[in-house]
Amino acid sequence: MELVLSIIINSLSLGGIYAMIALGYTMVYGIAKMLNFAHGDIIMVGGYVIYSFMAFSNPIVAIIAAVVFCMILGITVEKVAYKPLRGASPLAVLITAIGVSYLLQSLAQIIFGSASKMVTVYDFGSITVMGVNLKMSSLVTLGMTIIVMVALTLFVKYTAIGRAMIAVSEDRGAAQLMGININSIITITFAIGSALAALAGLFYLLEAPSVSSTLGAMPGIKAFTAAVIGGIGSIPGAMLGGLLLGIVETLSYKITVIAPYTEAIEFSILIIILLVRPTGFLGKKRREKV
Repeated sequence: MELVLSIIINSLSLGGIYAMIALGYTMVYGIAKMLNFAHGDIIMVGGYVIYSFMAFSNPIVAIIAAVVFCMILGITVEKVAYKPLRGASPLAVLITAIGVSYLLQSLAQIIFGSASKMVTVYDFGSITVMGVNLKMSSLVTLGMTIIVMVALTLFVKYTAIGRAMIAVSEDRGAAQLMGININSIITITFAIGSALAALAGLFYLLEAPSVSSTLGAMPGIKAFTAAVIGGIGSIPGAMLGGLLLGIVETLSYKITVIAPYTEAIEFSILIIILLVRPTGFLGKKRREKV
């Protein structure tokens, strides 16, 4: 029972982080119809901002600074790198996104060096539940991800901006005819996605207190995998895919025999899902107009 409880908490905590990152991917794809492969590196930027501010301020200020800085960065990247490519081929946008990713990693290495930086945001200690010693940071991460996801869902469903996002996602042309500013909605989407990435970077630092220029590389790829598994473009799908991936990864690491092959198993699941259900679990088939 103790082992089961530990696995459940760790799975949901890790899955929540993946889901939060995947939300950024899926929102941008659903509205802007592009894959922002630089999204994972926003996590790294958020981690470095927290590291920098922790040197002379408290954790609250560092977290707020990371969220604000990442939002500004996300908006800047969208305006400078992606907006000029509206209407360009998907391949051109994809290459640009990869270029932005490497640019951010290179700038981080120039500014902070290639060595990992240790950063302790806050030590929450541990708590004993039903005889199991659990890290409070995992419970905090789980609780915060649930709050963020519920808040985002309510925002999208019940606010004017959220409904505009849904309209742009469903039919950009019709939304524009109804007076919705497409560029503004895309910019807001990038800002929200970047803020979520900053929070994901915080939760990663709570679990593993070190930041490097490649911090967001693998989590970004795994979160993209989660978004595809759940259904790229679907917010509930991103949540579902992130939680499933967190469960698979935690269980795989617990089984000694297959632990070295954990990442291979995760990406194998992606391949199987693409073969069996290309739209993901909650994705919708879209008819392309010609």
